[in-house]
Amino acid sequence: MSFTLYPAIDVRDGRVVRLRQGDYAHETRYAGEPADVAERYSQAGAQWLHLVDLDAARAGGYTLAALLRAIKSRTPLRVQTGGGVRSEADVEAILEAGADRVVVGSLAVREPDAVIGWISRFGAERITVALDARQDACGKWQLPTAGWTQASGVALEALLRHYADAGLQHLLCTDIARDGMLAGPNLELYRALVDIAPQVLVQASGGVRDAADVVAAREAGCAGAVLGKALLESHIDLAALCREPLAC
Repeated sequence: MSFTLYPAIDVRDGRVVRLRQGDYAHETRYAGEPADVAERYSQAGAQWLHLVDLDAARAGGYTLAALLRAIKSRTPLRVQTGGGVRSEADVEAILEAGADRVVVGSLAVREPDAVIGWISRFGAERITVALDARQDACGKWQLPTAGWTQASGVALEALLRHYADAGLQHLLCTDIARDGMLAGPNLELYRALVDIAPQVLVQASGGVRDAADVVAAREAGCAGAVLGKALLESHIDLAALCREPLAC
């Protein structure tokens, strides 16, 4: 199985940022315009980009169409992107703006049957479902929504099985507690997801800090890894990683 690296650019107020554990009050801003950062990743050898609209993730209404078009015009990157996707029209508009895949998060938790309909209409290759999880006091994985600010009461395992039965191909799962923490990916979580739905291509997100973590995610059965803070803070040499046989 090939393995894909997804350098990530999270955008808030037009700037490249990272949040700590999804908390909008704990934001770090980074130098460089988002399109310039994307071009740098492309020149390093990346083939994909993970682009997140943090403003829309909370408020709805994807705002990065112009940035997406600029990235697509300046680079050969394939882009998966989302934030604030609330309707089929949103999916269609983001695809028309140049996205290769649309990432659906909150609505994938609240209205899974609608999202399954989009998978049917647009094709499983064009939709990435983001089931971002936080472990509760009982050890169960729950799925908060609205930029991780609202409890949904929906459990990760049951919803993944529902999507897998409906033909889901791409799953992005972030362990929220590890997001932006450089604490290593939750390999136990990803092994469990692969066991539940071996036909689904799982993208590890949250905590990746170095090349060894990328290798560990692949060995855990993941089909890809999202690289955020570790890239922005130069803990990972993307060009060197892209030369490795795990592919980009």
